[in-house]
Amino acid sequence: MKRRDLLKSASVGVGAVTINSLPDWLLASSNGPENKVDVLVVGGGTAGTIAGLQAAKAGARTMIVEMAGQLGGTTTTAGVNYPGLFHAWEKQIIAGLGWDLVVKAVELDGGEMPDFAVSPRAHFLHQVRINAPLYAVLAEESCLQAGVVIAYYEMPLKVEETSQGWIVETIGKGIRRRITCRQLIDCTGGADIVGMLGLPRLREETTQPGTLIFRIEGFEVDKLDSTVIQKRYRGALANGELKKGDYHNFEGEFVGFLDGGGENAQHVFGADSSTAATKTQANLAGRASVLRLLRFTRSLPGCENARLVKLLPETGVRETYRIVGEVKITHQDYTSGRKFEDAIAYSFYPIDVHDEEGIVPEPLKRGVVPTIPLRALIPKGSRNLLVAGRSVSSDRLANSALRVQASCMAMGQAAGAAAAVAVRTDRTPGQTSVEQIRTILRENGAILPA
Repeated sequence: MKRRDLLKSASVGVGAVTINSLPDWLLASSNGPENKVDVLVVGGGTAGTIAGLQAAKAGARTMIVEMAGQLGGTTTTAGVNYPGLFHAWEKQIIAGLGWDLVVKAVELDGGEMPDFAVSPRAHFLHQVRINAPLYAVLAEESCLQAGVVIAYYEMPLKVEETSQGWIVETIGKGIRRRITCRQLIDCTGGADIVGMLGLPRLREETTQPGTLIFRIEGFEVDKLDSTVIQKRYRGALANGELKKGDYHNFEGEFVGFLDGGGENAQHVFGADSSTAATKTQANLAGRASVLRLLRFTRSLPGCENARLVKLLPETGVRETYRIVGEVKITHQDYTSGRKFEDAIAYSFYPIDVHDEEGIVPEPLKRGVVPTIPLRALIPKGSRNLLVAGRSVSSDRLANSALRVQASCMAMGQAAGAAAAVAVRTDRTPGQTSVEQIRTILRENGAILPA
C-alpha cells in the first residue's frame, strides 16, 4: 500500500477526525521530501502566522515552517496572551488579519474587550486578554482554510539563492525537506535566515532579560502581613535564597508579586533564543527562578499552601538580532511619529527597555503615532527576502516598542502582501509598487498611514 493510501486510511482520535478529511494538498505535503511554493514563511509566531495568512489570501501558494507544534509564538507558546496595542489616542490604528483573529478569540471565549474610547492611565490596560490555546487553533484553522501548508517541528538547515528565488532545506524528526520558493519571509524573531545568508545583523552586547510566565495561587493577600513579608523578602535577596530578577520589581513590595498571582513577575537575565544551546539555558534559568519563588513564597506566613498552577513551556525572549535594512527606524523617527513615504503600518507602544534595574517605560507624546516603512522589512543587499517581527531594522530604543504583538502582526501582514505582489509581478519586494501592497492590505482590513 502506498503511503498516501496509508495516510487516508489512518484514523486519528476516537473516530471523529480522520486523516482522509484533510485536503489533498496537505496529504501531498506530507508525502514527499520536496515542496514548491510561491512564498515560504520561516517561523509561525506572532508575525509569521499573519504573513503566511496574508500571502495565501492574496493568491500566493504559501507554506509556513515552524519549529514548535503550534502557531502564535509569543502569544501562545510563550504565553503573552495579551496582545497590543491596536489603539492610540481613542482611535484604532492597527487592524487587519491579526486583529480579526484576536476578536474571534475573545468572542468565542466569551471575553471582553478593553474600553478603547478612553486613553488609559497605563498602556497595558489596552492590551487584549485572550485565551492563548484558542488563539492558536483559530490561527491554524484560518491558515488551513486559506490554503497555507503548515510544517511543524521543522527548522531551516540550509538556504540557497537561485535565479528564480530560493531553495531552503529543512530538517525535523523523521524528515528532511527541500522547499523551493520565489519569495522568502524570515519571521524567526532573530533574523535566523538573514544570519545564515551572511547578511549583516545588529545585536546589543547585553540584551534585555526574558520572562517565563507562570502563576502561583493558594493564599489570601488581604490576610498577609506585608511588613513581615517585605522584611523576609529583603533577607532572601541578601542571603541568596532569591536572586535579583526573580521578581522584576525587586525594589518594590513583594506583596505586589503575590497580589498579581506571580504572573509575568520575573526577569531571566541573559535569556537568548539565538541557538538551541542558549535557548536551553534560558529555559533552565527561568524554571530555576520559578522554583526559587515558589519555595520562598511557601515559606512566608499565610502562604504555606501556595502552589504552582500555571507554567509556560518556554522563556519568552525580548531581543536578539535585528536586521540592517534599507532603512533603519530610529528612536527619533519613532518618538516623533515620522511618516515614512513607504509606510505600510502604524505602531504604538511606549519605549520599553527592560534591564537589571527594572522597567521605566517612556510614553509617546499625545497624538504621536509612529509608522513602519516597507524598506525596514527588506535586508540591505538582499533580493526576494523580507523580514517581519521584532527583527525589523531599527535601533535598540525604537525596537523596544516595535517588538510588541500588534505591531508585529501589522508587519507580518505587510510582508505577506509584499511577497504576494512580488510573485504576481515577478519583481523583488524592493521593486514592487507600494500602492499595490497597500491595496491588498486595505482589502484585508488593515489600517494604513494616511
